[in-house]
This record gives sequence, structure tokens and C-alpha cells, in this order.
Amino acid sequence: MRSKNWTLLVAGLLLACCLLSACDRGNRTEGHSSSRQSKLTREIYAMDTIMNLTLYGFREDGQELSERELGGIMNQAVSLVGHLEALFSVTEKNSDISKINAADGAPVAVSDETYELLEQCIHYSDRTEGFFDVSVYPLVKLWGFTTGEYRVPTEDEIQEVRGRIDYRKIRLSKGNQVQLERGMQIDLGAAAKGYLSQRLMELFQKSGVESAIVSLGGNVQTMGLKADGTRYRIGIVDPADGTSIYGTLEAENKAVITSGTYQRYFERDGRTYHHIMDKRTGRPAENGLASVTVIAEDGTMGDILATALYVMGEERAVEYQKEHPETDIILIRKDGSLWQSSPILSKQK
Repeated sequence: MRSKNWTLLVAGLLLACCLLSACDRGNRTEGHSSSRQSKLTREIYAMDTIMNLTLYGFREDGQELSERELGGIMNQAVSLVGHLEALFSVTEKNSDISKINAADGAPVAVSDETYELLEQCIHYSDRTEGFFDVSVYPLVKLWGFTTGEYRVPTEDEIQEVRGRIDYRKIRLSKGNQVQLERGMQIDLGAAAKGYLSQRLMELFQKSGVESAIVSLGGNVQTMGLKADGTRYRIGIVDPADGTSIYGTLEAENKAVITSGTYQRYFERDGRTYHHIMDKRTGRPAENGLASVTVIAEDGTMGDILATALYVMGEERAVEYQKEHPETDIILIRKDGSLWQSSPILSKQK
């Protein structure tokens, strides 16, 4: 059995090792000299994973941000991480999500951020025909993925919980009011890191930073180019072992987000059960996929789609991407083979 945190920590560290390796495009951005350009990196632990935040101190006007300015921006970024984690945590009793889940059907006033993220979750649930659903949390809890006390529930237990899952029954109203039907519970974990990375990019942009990269476990998002004018290179974890790199891709102003069976799982009686639930069956989704990577301009959308497309399975995921070609996807099957919407991933030799 592999613990949730250990798997994510290893994957996060491997990604961080690849993040700052640039590909050679044979050109430079005027004024971005790596010998004079400042850089600041901070590593923190939040949302159950290691997070690496890296800022580069140049701006479009050719002037550099001072070390003091860069440090101030980084401190704001770390504060934002803590702020959003406190709002979205499903285990912290004073979080917005815990208050909603404990309200027993009564409306709860939440923060602007929680309300905004719930709006986006419901929007993409509609867009993905319900394959993404924040109200699936009771199923995740039933299988023990929230506590680490893993179990295979009975069919009766599964069917009882399935009857309480339906994102369409989440009511949002004026004054940031959120109301669930009695017995329902939600979890924003499948969207929170994507939302966070998007908010971090917005903070950096407003602060005058031209280039940045954040690695939040299986979520990576970039802004601009590196100091030498090259794109960031990002490693995609091989789901066969959850530690090595399957391949790399280049990214500029993109979120690269992976959802895979290797991230959280347990074994019972020779079978492996992972955490990505299919609400249609009440069981872990089984469709021949090992991981789905989404490359999108928006981190929230990328995070949500990575989960939704995994649950859809290959055939429907490919159809979805063709309907929305602005988003690239990479599907790695359990047999190690690959499908990608465009030739962006270079496999490791």
C-alpha cells in the first residue's frame, strides 16, 4: 500500500526537478540576461502536497524587480496559499466547506473565493455532463480515502451513498449563500489546486512579474518564458510506478495538470482501488486509463477536466477534446501506451 502523501510528495519533487530545465529554441528575449536576472524559489507544504513557487525578477519594460520587491510578492503568494487552504479544507472544521457540510441542509454564507470556485465547478460539471461532481465526496469517504482507513464497501452501502450525489442539487444564491440537500456533502479537492495556481498567476501578473512557475503536486502552471527566452519544460510522471518520468513537454502560459490512479490507492485481496470515483457505479473508475494530463490556459479548468476526462474514459475524452480543441490532453493507458491530441509530449528514452 502506498500512502497518499508519500506518492504526491515523490511526484511533486520529480516534477520540480524538471521544471527549470529549458529546451533550446535558439533565441533569447531581449533584455532577459540570465547573468543579471534575479530568481526566488520557495518550497512549502500545503493541501497535502509539497508546493514549489518560483518567480523571476524581470519585467516587460526591461527593469528588474528588486530582491525586496520579489520577496514581498513571494510572501503574498504564500499567504494566498494558506488563505485558500483554510477556506477549502474538508477536514478543518472552520473552513467554508466544513461549514457547508455540517449545515444539515441549511444555507451557509461563504467567502467570495469559495462561491466563485463552486460556480466554476458547477459550470464545468454541466459542460462535462456530470462526469465531474464535487458532491461525490461521500463516496470518497466511504472507501476510506479521506482518513486512510481504506475499505471495500458493500453494494448496499454504495447504493445508499450514490443516492446522495448530484451537483445539480447544490443551490447558490445572493449573498454568497450555499445550500445542500440534507445528507449531501462536497469536496473541492479536485479543483482547489487548479484554482490556487490560477490565482497565483493573477497575483504575479498584477505585481509586475513577467515569468513564474508553480508546482503544486500534480499541478504545474507557468507564466511567460524563462530568462533565456525558452519555454519551461515539465515532466509527466509515469503512472506505472508513480515516480519516474514518462516524458516531457514545453509550456508557456499554460497549466499542465495530471490526474492518475497512482496518486492515491490501496490494495485488497490482490486488487487495486484508486481514489477517482465514478458516481455511476459508486466505485473507482475502470476504463483502461492510468493517467490523464490536461494542458490549458486556465488552471481551474485544467484541474477539473483532468478528473472529468479520466472518469469519461478514452473514447469520450477524445471526443470531448475534439469538441474543445483549445485544450490539449495526454492519455496514458494502463499498458503504458499513449494517446495525445497533438505531438507535444516527448517520451523518455
